[in-house]
Amino acid sequence: MNKIKLIALDLDGTLFDNSGQISEANKKEIQRAVSLGVAVVISTGRPFMGLPFDQIKDSGIKYAITANGSAIYEIETGKCLYESPLPDDVVIPVINYILTKDIHADAFCDGKGYTSAKCLSARSKLDMPESLLKYIINTRKVVPDLVQYLKDEGLHVQKMTLNFHKDKNGILVDREDVKKYLESNPEINTVCGGYNNLEFTAAGVDKGVGLKKLAGILSIPVENTMAVGDTENDIAILKAAGIGVAMGNATDDVKAIASYITTSNTDDGVANAIAHFVV
Repeated sequence: MNKIKLIALDLDGTLFDNSGQISEANKKEIQRAVSLGVAVVISTGRPFMGLPFDQIKDSGIKYAITANGSAIYEIETGKCLYESPLPDDVVIPVINYILTKDIHADAFCDGKGYTSAKCLSARSKLDMPESLLKYIINTRKVVPDLVQYLKDEGLHVQKMTLNFHKDKNGILVDREDVKKYLESNPEINTVCGGYNNLEFTAAGVDKGVGLKKLAGILSIPVENTMAVGDTENDIAILKAAGIGVAMGNATDDVKAIASYITTSNTDDGVANAIAHFVV
């Protein structure tokens, strides 16, 4: 087995417990790995400004693959080291379509999150953990007209995240129609990031691509990397890494492609995976 020199960690459902906290055991194992010369990085669907800066402040984590691989940042400086946003002529028609639906949509641009005011009624009906909903509310700038705002500010979309609420029969409103629409577009890459959401980036962009880009920046062979995740948007990075680790709470499709399955996010799964492979 090749020696691990880089570990990429998903946040929600992986490094975080169900309350959005990083356990002490996880923190200690990350610090131990860093002390041994391992680069531990974040790999998330969140934008840069959605990172848990306070919680990772003393961890030794220096880099983050964000927005499902569409942007890589140096955490201390906020410098963007790599970016592959959606082309404007691709994403604008998609946003216009999305805004005809009763869903909550976020656009991640330049490391920040933006939401159209039209989506606030759908947001009030979302069924998700309180910590996650609080994160969404606190890290999104609400704008009157999302498309016009993007044009006026010259912003380019790194990723879109769509969250769906249920009707009185427990059916996710508009999800199937939107999923078919997105998956029919060859210029975008659509995955689920958890809680029945949909997320899309430019075609050919995913966390696996982000891992390879960051490994190249740090001059680390991809075969000397490990990635840990739990949902569909982690499959690409688990496949790309030398070792792909699924959380105990991961979806079945993630477990099916993993090299190793650790314990759950409420049972220090990240710490146990690092302890197993970094010796």
